[in-house]
Amino acid sequence: MQSEPYIQPVHAPEAVPVLCIVGPTGAGKTHLAMQLAEHAKSSSLTIELISMDSALVYRGLDIGSAKPTKAEQAAVVHHLIDILEPTEVYSAARFAQDAKRLCEEIRCRGNIPVIVGGTMLYWRAWAYGLSSLPPANPEIRARLDEAGKVLGWPAMHTKLARLDPETAARLKPNDSQRVQRALEVFEITGKPMSVLLADAPSEDGREGSSIPEWIRLVSLEPSDRKRLHQNLEKRFDEMLLAGFLDEVRALRKNPDLHADLPAIRSVGYRQAWEFLNGEIDAEQMRYKALAATRQLGKRQLTWLRAIAGRNTFDPFNPGDLKAALDYCKSNLKK
Repeated sequence: MQSEPYIQPVHAPEAVPVLCIVGPTGAGKTHLAMQLAEHAKSSSLTIELISMDSALVYRGLDIGSAKPTKAEQAAVVHHLIDILEPTEVYSAARFAQDAKRLCEEIRCRGNIPVIVGGTMLYWRAWAYGLSSLPPANPEIRARLDEAGKVLGWPAMHTKLARLDPETAARLKPNDSQRVQRALEVFEITGKPMSVLLADAPSEDGREGSSIPEWIRLVSLEPSDRKRLHQNLEKRFDEMLLAGFLDEVRALRKNPDLHADLPAIRSVGYRQAWEFLNGEIDAEQMRYKALAATRQLGKRQLTWLRAIAGRNTFDPFNPGDLKAALDYCKSNLKK
């Protein structure tokens, strides 16, 4: 039995480089993209935005994901938003395929694709491809095969759900090959497959890697971490006032939703789910949600700083923000 490779081949370079706006949560990526869309319109150009965000793909996750408003979505075409039910699972490999297809389709319409977001595993899959996980270990594999025969693969899937709920959520209980591979990876590395894929840059995306020639990367990196954290606190409190908990209550009415699904494991939603379960109080929910948001931003910045040659701008510096917009404008090419 061959192991699942988890490799997304790097696609061929685009004829015209694709602009990509990245940055940690709360850095102002959507605001910059909307400014760029206004400029494009005044210059008789049309851009279409491709969302690179693992939460925005889900319908019903609006307030807590800081999804672009209805007005923003009406002002410029957005792709890969509201494409799945929260019971479904999206992957980095699928994003890479979708982004490539959308770039081609948008170009064929005579418009300009712009990718915007901060899910850096998606970035790696699109820009470099996903590297393979550790090679198979015949001894571990044979032992897992025997356990699967004795206990049944649904039971093995239940074991995987305890060790790596994110990976288990996207696999069927009887998918023996992939369940076995995920358990094997955990035994070899001591880490869940989902963590390895999310946190370890690929061999083509490790520290110091260069940006592919067919990408123009704009990275918004706030210099004032304290100010960023204050902005994130303000944003979360505004989400609460806007009805975030009611949004999660509505999601909880779906009997097929549970806390181990990737959608519900999104930052903010996981903590709100725990609160509504009575596991934590409101103060703990806010504290844990903000801590998780800060940790997410830190991981995103770690990813970004490993990319050599990126075009970095401080969104809290008015001069830098203007320079970022000017750079984006200069790269609007059909």
